[in-house]
Amino acid sequence: MTQAAHLVHAAETMPDAPAVAHGTDIHLTYAGLASRAARLAGALRTAFGLQEGDRVAIITPNCVQYLELLGGIWHAGLIAVPVNAKLHPKEYAHILRDVDAPLCFTSRGLSADIRAVAPDGCALRVIGDAAYEDLFSGPEAPLTARTLDDIAWIFYTSGTTGLPKGACLTHQNLGVMCRCYFEDVDPPRADAPHGDGPSFWRAILHAAPMSHGSGLYALAYVMKGGVHIIPSSEGFDPDEIFDLIEAWPGTAFFAAPTMVRRLTAHPRQAPKGLRTITYGGGPMHVEDCLAALDKFGPCLSQLYGQGESPMTITALNAEAHFSGGKPAARARLGSVGTAQSAVEVRTVDATGAPCPPGEIGEIILRGDSVMQGYWNNPEATAETIKDGWLYTGDMGSFDGVGYLTLKDRSKDVIISGGQNIYPREVEEVLLAHPNVAEVAVLGRPDAEWGESVEAVIVKEGAVSGESLDAFCLEHLARFKRPKHYRFVEALPKNNTGKVLKRALREPG
Repeated sequence: MTQAAHLVHAAETMPDAPAVAHGTDIHLTYAGLASRAARLAGALRTAFGLQEGDRVAIITPNCVQYLELLGGIWHAGLIAVPVNAKLHPKEYAHILRDVDAPLCFTSRGLSADIRAVAPDGCALRVIGDAAYEDLFSGPEAPLTARTLDDIAWIFYTSGTTGLPKGACLTHQNLGVMCRCYFEDVDPPRADAPHGDGPSFWRAILHAAPMSHGSGLYALAYVMKGGVHIIPSSEGFDPDEIFDLIEAWPGTAFFAAPTMVRRLTAHPRQAPKGLRTITYGGGPMHVEDCLAALDKFGPCLSQLYGQGESPMTITALNAEAHFSGGKPAARARLGSVGTAQSAVEVRTVDATGAPCPPGEIGEIILRGDSVMQGYWNNPEATAETIKDGWLYTGDMGSFDGVGYLTLKDRSKDVIISGGQNIYPREVEEVLLAHPNVAEVAVLGRPDAEWGESVEAVIVKEGAVSGESLDAFCLEHLARFKRPKHYRFVEALPKNNTGKVLKRALREPG
């Protein structure tokens, strides 16, 4: 079934089940959600003249309309392009041009920025205003037939050259991801706070952005007819999160490790309604994991995935975190778990030969969750998918029983608060400053954010960290700018002139 068909099925079999809640208030039932999706689909095809396969962008923070937008886009046979609302306007412009989006839905708070950079031919609709609501005044459109091999979601990942790449995810990719969630990430378990059975997957709280991890897992909950809870703040506030978990028993949510640390450090006791916190998007230090297990009990589940294989490479579920009444061994908690059931995962050396247990190699995988390719970028696709294997660019090693531990990221990605930041993108901005001669950007361990961005600068004239910070804010999303600046006389290099970032990370 396609993603649109899953919503239709949920509405037919559970019409009165709550589908979307705003805080503690039910906003839509499944019958209401499916009806709005079908009406929106009709407007997309008639009012805007969109054709099957056209791309529709969504650039907004979390909101109660997010699922009706996805549902309407897919009901009409179109492709959804959810975009991180924290990006820089220049990145919005690149994405809208790259996918040639004829339509973009955005929030009031972002509408001015989007309007300023949207290419000619890209219409804008502000979510929630009168023109938006007019889109639902017509009749319900019939479901547009699509195949599992058709693209459903273009997921824009950060690019090492500074230009995001669009991973083309098919209806099959998303369906496989959902099945892996049920089987590997958050399966029913006897010791779950609310047991298993038909209502096990009853509620998902969207505290993390719906443009990526939380929105991807929303699809699994549509399949099961679960309720999607949008915080009233539409953001992440620990007190509100605790209140909502208690109001909606059996709640699960996806979180970056930074969010888990903030919840663990919060003075309130663990809420009774919590079922599962699935974390990913960055490393969770073992001490932080142990502290979270001590506070929340057997509720943690970890996933390792990439946009190119959404949420689906390995998993360390609740039973693997906590078994026999106590936390698992440190080595296991420091891993990212075992291969999810729909993929084959291995590590390989520079020749492509499989590595034995304990040896570090590049992590590669194949399976039905792997993207179709990058949108409009055959060269990058050929570099990433070779002989049916997705080359992740991440380095790791397996132990003797199949647990994978990440060792390094060959693409040098910095993960700060669950957001990917590529050093070269930041370096190129800094090098545009007239008083920066050379720069190396690297990740620095950060107790709150996992990693923070540090820029090591060789000056050419007078320049300060404050002036560089202001310069970066003109050209980069705020979360990508360096938090630390270090000024040096020269960058360490090898005999070919390559900067030795490892030497910059070493103390002294």
